[in-house]
Amino acid sequence: MSPSALLIVGLSLLAGSLAASSPLPVLLACAPILVCLLRRGEGRLVLAALGCLVLGLARASLAVDRFEVRRVMARDALGAPARCAGEGVIVASPTLVRDAVQLQVEFEQLDCEGHRVNGPILTRLYGGSNHAGRGDRLRAVMQLAPLRLFRNADLPNPVYAAAVRGVLLSGSVLAMEVVATGHGWRRVVDRAREHARSRIVATFSPAAAALGRALVLGENDLSDEDGDAFRRSGLAHLLAVSGTHLVFAVVALVRALSWALARIERLAATVDAGRLSAAAGVGLALLYADFAGGSGSAWRAAWMLTAGFTVRVLGRHPDAHCALGASLVTGSVVEPLAAFDVSFVLSALATGGLLVFNAPLATRARCIRHVPLRLLALSLTATTSAMVPCAPLLALLGPTLSIAGLFANVLAAPVGETAALPLCLAHTLLWFWPGLERGVALAASGALLVVRQVAQFSAALGWAAVTVPPPGAWHLALLGTCAGLLLLTRSSLRRGQVALCLVAAALGLAAIEIGAVCAGRPRALLRVTVVDVAQGDALLVDLPDGSLMLIDGGGFVGSPVDPGRAAILPLLRARRRDRIDVAVLTHAHPDHLIGLRTVLGQVKATELWTSIVTERQGATRDLAEWLADLRRSGVRVLGPGQLCNRPHTFGHASVRVLGPCPGPGDGRGLNDNSLVLQVRFGRRAALLPGDAERLEESELVRAYGSGLKADLLKAGHHGSRTSTSPEFLSLVRPSTVVISSGVRNRFGHPHALTLDRLTRAGVSVARTDRMGSVVWQTDGESVSVRTFSEPR
Repeated sequence: MSPSALLIVGLSLLAGSLAASSPLPVLLACAPILVCLLRRGEGRLVLAALGCLVLGLARASLAVDRFEVRRVMARDALGAPARCAGEGVIVASPTLVRDAVQLQVEFEQLDCEGHRVNGPILTRLYGGSNHAGRGDRLRAVMQLAPLRLFRNADLPNPVYAAAVRGVLLSGSVLAMEVVATGHGWRRVVDRAREHARSRIVATFSPAAAALGRALVLGENDLSDEDGDAFRRSGLAHLLAVSGTHLVFAVVALVRALSWALARIERLAATVDAGRLSAAAGVGLALLYADFAGGSGSAWRAAWMLTAGFTVRVLGRHPDAHCALGASLVTGSVVEPLAAFDVSFVLSALATGGLLVFNAPLATRARCIRHVPLRLLALSLTATTSAMVPCAPLLALLGPTLSIAGLFANVLAAPVGETAALPLCLAHTLLWFWPGLERGVALAASGALLVVRQVAQFSAALGWAAVTVPPPGAWHLALLGTCAGLLLLTRSSLRRGQVALCLVAAALGLAAIEIGAVCAGRPRALLRVTVVDVAQGDALLVDLPDGSLMLIDGGGFVGSPVDPGRAAILPLLRARRRDRIDVAVLTHAHPDHLIGLRTVLGQVKATELWTSIVTERQGATRDLAEWLADLRRSGVRVLGPGQLCNRPHTFGHASVRVLGPCPGPGDGRGLNDNSLVLQVRFGRRAALLPGDAERLEESELVRAYGSGLKADLLKAGHHGSRTSTSPEFLSLVRPSTVVISSGVRNRFGHPHALTLDRLTRAGVSVARTDRMGSVVWQTDGESVSVRTFSEPR
């Protein structure tokens, strides 16, 4: 098989894996490429590619289906978060996260407060022993909860990435005892990792220790500020274990071994020292990838290097394209969902870009006579070659791409790759010489802090950050098709034909983008999206005139997960919404407020509606200060006094504030002072009562009676037993009730009494904890309801 053929086979396996999530775009993207190969007389290769495409699709679909079955079974068996006990085996290298050890343990069975959860159950635990390692059998008592996923329409399905990790439950260790210590080379690697981690923490500058652990051990434990700076500056790859690490750590050792063996005359006379050292390199590459954390990028680079060494052992000259293809094939065989491992894909794209673009660009750069400019040009060509293929995926992960990242790489890459990385690797070998170890740690810390300073400076250049929309499946499919066709035909195309192809691709992308904008801003329709923010409320209301309302934003007290950042902002980006006409805070409980504050910190709003606007009405000082900040930024903050007793029109739709009117009541909880909205369009209406409970519901019943009638009801207070009273439900008479709750909630939401009441009323119930986001849409006459688990 030719090198290009092996690469096509690897890409076909990955494309088949992606087809499990987006079958039509992927298959249509592959069709022109296969036709092009067929016209070149590569019939056998086309058959092989088709077989790999089907194989990749079948294996990925089976893997994600199996994971979903196990996830749902574990979720239903555990129920609410509970204290569990069990005996299991550590199956992944321990890592350090926020000063707590993170373990992945596979349990055969769990006893959770009287009921059993049958295994195997892969569990992520925080707070384990510093000395634990793979193969250790432990007995533990834990506080566990089901896996939390934000599953929202118009966003990628998070189940595929979760299936790569395989974790079903997560929680904290309350007590743990190691009953048997593991053995084998994996346990030895984990001891080496533990030792390296402890020495980095002990000898590096505190500001650089997390950077050192990221570089050496692949532990992603940067502060939020540092992590954001490295992402926005385009320098995150310098801290990711990749091919560069393998070159320094493995290739350097292999060359040193080859040099040493060649100096042994008797051995050199009978054995090819290069082939012998290459054989050692195979084991070293795999060993180092495991020591460095075993990320997708580390294993891909290791497999590519292993392929090159293997060819060298066989007495042949390694080919980079063949080695890349071998790494893709191996990755797809080992992990059927490798295409959903972001680090694996980014590593492959960057390597492919270097192989395709760097050589021709570098040839032109070498023509520059002025040496400093030539060196700068060569550095820029390498950076550009690696970054351009990654740009679409990076646009999917974040809202901006930084032009300054190109120059930041020119400054930081030499320091990171030729100073920080070798020093950090050397540091792991110098524990026996404390003085030298401290000196190397000081030098490595300095190099890392220089890289961090470049990242922070680059990230602070707001003018250099280009806001880009996230590409959808069709964008990526068209880009993939164009890239494949251009690479296959580049030797036969003239410059004018290439330009024509690029113009056609740009027009196609523009057409797809226009479709995405129109889908994100529907006209003459009322669309209510109940966003999956786990335990909390967040609703996006698209009004017929194109206006947008955001009602609440979810949130978890004390949690590092912000649903505003994790769910709402990505959904706004996907729908091409950069402004909110009306933001609504129904009441100031954290599960409604935290995410909303995050969103309004990044997206401009025209108005904010809320039930309590002053400290005199009961607003906390923090809430009052936030509202004052919004006013100063130009947001109109309106309370019930300005909102009640009149409809607010948006095209042919009207929004009425039904409560608390004329203002918040004294001596009652925040829930019963929730802002209650009724949105009406044509013959259809939606009633959105926030967390209103029986007291406010009874006031609504007395004030409006049959005027509460609505087709859609968002259940009050997450379906608790204190809301959705029989009298209230009988007047609303909804056909659909949506309950916004999370799988990890400790409050028993939705309550069995409420669910039974809705069932007896013959209402269709949609739950975000079971179905993901819910989209209710009407043209004023007909109604459609779509959940994330039931896509279009």
